[in-house]
Amino acid sequence: MPADPTAHPRRAPTGHAEFRYLLGRALPFLVIVLATLADVLTPPGERFDRLLVAAPALAAATWSARGTAAIGALAMAATGFTAAARGGDLHPALLGNEVVLSVVVLAAAVSARLRERRETELRQVGAVAEAAQSALLRPLPPRLGTVDLRLLYEASAACAHVGGDFYKALEVRDGVRIMIGDVQGKGLPAVEAASLLLGSFREAAYTAPDLPAIARRLEASMARYARRAPESEAADRFSTVLLAEIPDDRPVIRLLSCGHPAPVVQRGGTVETVEFSAPSVPVHLPVPVDEPFTVEEVPFGPGDRLLMFTDGVSETRDENGAFYPLERRLRAWADEPADRIPELLREDLDRFAAHGLDDDTTALLVVRDGRAGTGRRAPSPPLAGSLRT
Repeated sequence: MPADPTAHPRRAPTGHAEFRYLLGRALPFLVIVLATLADVLTPPGERFDRLLVAAPALAAATWSARGTAAIGALAMAATGFTAAARGGDLHPALLGNEVVLSVVVLAAAVSARLRERRETELRQVGAVAEAAQSALLRPLPPRLGTVDLRLLYEASAACAHVGGDFYKALEVRDGVRIMIGDVQGKGLPAVEAASLLLGSFREAAYTAPDLPAIARRLEASMARYARRAPESEAADRFSTVLLAEIPDDRPVIRLLSCGHPAPVVQRGGTVETVEFSAPSVPVHLPVPVDEPFTVEEVPFGPGDRLLMFTDGVSETRDENGAFYPLERRLRAWADEPADRIPELLREDLDRFAAHGLDDDTTALLVVRDGRAGTGRRAPSPPLAGSLRT
């Protein structure tokens, strides 16, 4: 886990990845050494110096243009050395080999330069993604009101830090209100739709009298955007949303589901999925909806935990097609500190999935502290980047 337990987790380079990188850097030298030794130690008819052209080609994958040219020069020097070791036999085949090697060195240096430019562009794109993450999905504070928050968030898009999953937690007058959701599809239109819902929730959470009112605001915001920008792909996306409200003065949590996976609640060693008697349809689903929004009120006392998540968790399958056994895993982790749950979940999902995590994955662990239901608000420490805006 990172130092901040609610910060966006990042997959640090593994020991295997670092080993592969170092091996790639060493391969050109290994080729030069082995080819030179083989050429010197074998009969003159056996020509292994031809293999030296592989050295600059391999160097272009991991070395800079200058480094690649230097390795190419070393390979050319090795060719001369082997010729001298055989008695200075500079026959036309050897000269032809040097010409070919020179051409390969030049091409490898150009390729290395182009690779460096692409890597620079990717770093710039990564910086833009980081800025978008900071603006759209800011890290959660570790505590709001009477609850502690622990987050797991991973976007599926390569080189991206934001996706179609979204979340928000705000401390309001009498408690804490939370939203987690998942936009249909992936890519920039999903990110755009997520930003619209986040902005709507940020405004409604402070003023709406209850969760149904917030859900209606979310629906109205998406409908208004669809009328204003019908050509946008985001205007056609629906979203599953789970809303939660934790009052300061009562040991309960109120939940409203708009087509979202039901959360899992843990009380001591007991783990069970919350049952919704009448879940609503997803937000901005293109069907007429006349049914009222139904709120489920679930006991949520001191020490209780509630895990909210997206389908990146619930729909993860193993190689046999079996779904991820979330309840069983949480039951096994009942005695683990809350800080460790997101990282344990991420690692376990990665092991369980047949092809690794290939979908946006978000899970938010909400933990009720010992002051729940006392009528007193637990102090929230002042933190930079707080979501109370």
